Amino acid sequence: MDRATSRGATRSTRPSRGAAWISLHNGGGWGEVINGGFGMLLDGSANSERRLKSMLHWDVNNGTARRAWARNPNAVWSIEQEMRREPLLRVTLPNEAEDGLVDEA
Repeated sequence: MDRATSRGATRSTRPSRGAAWISLHNGGGWGEVINGGFGMLLDGSANSERRLKSMLHWDVNNGTARRAWARNPNAVWSIEQEMRREPLLRVTLPNEAEDGLVDEA
């Protein structure tokens, strides 16, 4: 069950990718920012290792995707490479407008 907390965060009791919990919340004094986080219990078990590898893979690629959406050319290149390597990863890439088109608008 998902629930909103008094601080505006959303916590999920059904987290994905192996996290013990996940949260999305406003960025406080940083303006129109949405932050996210996750927590994990790492007990040294094989299952814990599997969850850690899965969670870190998706967490890192989520950050790369956000930078690609901001049109960072290195991030676009990186996420394209990762999508080729991992077929389950699908990221919508930004469509860049030509400079002249933007200037005309």
